[in-house]
Amino acid sequence: MTTDAVLVTGAAGFIGYHVSQALLARGQRVIGIDNLNDYYDVNLKESRLALLQAHADFVFQRLDIAEHERLRDLFAQHNIKRVVNLAAQAGVRYSIENPWAYLNSNLAGFLSILEACRQHGVTHLVYASSSSVYGANTALPFRVEDGVDHPLSLYAATKKSNELMAHSYSHLYGIPSTGLRFFTVYGPWGRPDMALFLFTRKILAGEPIQVFNHGRHTRDFTYIDDIVEGVIRVLDNPPEPQPDYDFSQGTPAASSAPYRVYNIGNNQPVQLLDYIQAIEKALGKKAVMEMLPLQKGDVPDTAADVSALARDVGFRPSTPVETGIARFVDWYRNYYQV
Repeated sequence: MTTDAVLVTGAAGFIGYHVSQALLARGQRVIGIDNLNDYYDVNLKESRLALLQAHADFVFQRLDIAEHERLRDLFAQHNIKRVVNLAAQAGVRYSIENPWAYLNSNLAGFLSILEACRQHGVTHLVYASSSSVYGANTALPFRVEDGVDHPLSLYAATKKSNELMAHSYSHLYGIPSTGLRFFTVYGPWGRPDMALFLFTRKILAGEPIQVFNHGRHTRDFTYIDDIVEGVIRVLDNPPEPQPDYDFSQGTPAASSAPYRVYNIGNNQPVQLLDYIQAIEKALGKKAVMEMLPLQKGDVPDTAADVSALARDVGFRPSTPVETGIARFVDWYRNYYQV
């Protein structure tokens, strides 16, 4: 392991917090940045941040990734050579209501990251993409070799754009970059706008939960520890250029440039009704369900083919949803004293 600093953007976020903790646990110096926006409860972000700031090797700066001059100065100050970019405006449904929020963070912000990587000789950029890029694809499981040209939300379109932008910088400047398509991440310290958090809060309060698509759609729910393991294994394995790559037989997930894209999913899709049943079991309380049609922008089913990830870094997520949900419920009861 190198002694350079790793920059984690979105460090006060759900995945950013867990990735930072894992890097610190193995003796890595971590520079964390976050703009601490109010998309969801800022107190939760500050609680995560307080735990990170207890580490001597963690440095935090409140910064928006779109502030390119401040970002460039940060890279120079801390000799940043590896980057895990997890800062983004998240949420499929929110992108329908607030499309402009996605332009600044997911496009201008990502360009700012790429430029800083170019200017400071970064040796590996790992960035969050999303399973939502598969959009209207219906062939399951989703493979990184599949075309992803029919996004169903602006959020998905911005994540696909990030992959294309990263490829151009990998090609032009030789920056090793790896995009990770995360599949429905859940676990302790999760986001309050995600199903597990919402359902847990409402079931405990005796309030009805909104169940879209009448609970019939499936999701490849992926436990946070599996996501973190995948991120760190990938970070330690930057892609090499492939000068003999044949574009006529190519895949969107590889290139002649030092560029890769992987799925990180549990590769065990679960129907939403079964997921709710596991939450009820962990809580010891039944849900009151309000059945609704599929929401605009949502895809009916997701399932990850992780064979490329297993081949290249030797890892497959495997945490059963019952285990992950039980851990989340334990955290939730403890954190909120319920």
